[in-house]
Amino acid sequence: MSIGWIVLACIFGGALLRMALRLILPEHHLSVESKDVIKLGMALTATMSALVLALLINSAKGSFDAQRSEVTQISANIILLDRVLAHYGPETKEARDLLRVSAAGMTDRIWLATGTGPAELKPTAVGAEAFYDKIHELSPQNEVQRSLQAQALKLSVDIGQTRWLLFEQRGRSIPMPFLVLLIFWVTIIFLSFGLFAPPNATVIATLFLCALSVSGAIFMILELDRPFGGLIQISSAPLRNSIANLGE
Repeated sequence: MSIGWIVLACIFGGALLRMALRLILPEHHLSVESKDVIKLGMALTATMSALVLALLINSAKGSFDAQRSEVTQISANIILLDRVLAHYGPETKEARDLLRVSAAGMTDRIWLATGTGPAELKPTAVGAEAFYDKIHELSPQNEVQRSLQAQALKLSVDIGQTRWLLFEQRGRSIPMPFLVLLIFWVTIIFLSFGLFAPPNATVIATLFLCALSVSGAIFMILELDRPFGGLIQISSAPLRNSIANLGE
């Protein structure tokens, strides 16, 4: 949130600063020829800014959607794993109970109930390995149980693999130099707006709303880049729904 306010201050402050400088600039600096050159330069800068902004939004949204898909995949695999163990027989009750506890613990670590601190995406090796060992220790009595055991082992590996994939994706997907450069370009554009705009309330309000829109877009990019924290989060509903259906 603080970065969004800083961006808004830079952009809108640049426009106000340029409006103040306009009053002390020599008249020949504001000639028609000078304005034409400035407008051409700002048009080029605006085009580059629009391209970079679209690239950053697309990158952040793609990363957000990929991690949301992985959470949904984990949820589906947990339910499927529980059903496979249920079909194996009553001897898997201990493993199913451990699965429920592990899934609930994983959900609580990722979506912290207190809302403080970063999400814990790193899988806990002890719980995951204990569950895997529990399935591996089963003694199939026929071909059906051997097939179900193999499916359960594969599903547990898939869940672990997806968890580690989420952990490896925990870093920001937005290159910070891109973001800094974009803010710099947009600030320059608003500086040029202030150079030619008359200092009245309507113009200032319009510049503020435009600056708010641009800073809002940058804020949205930063929020999408933090899928398990902030205002825009991946929902925990798929995992919580899967936990609620375990053991049936």
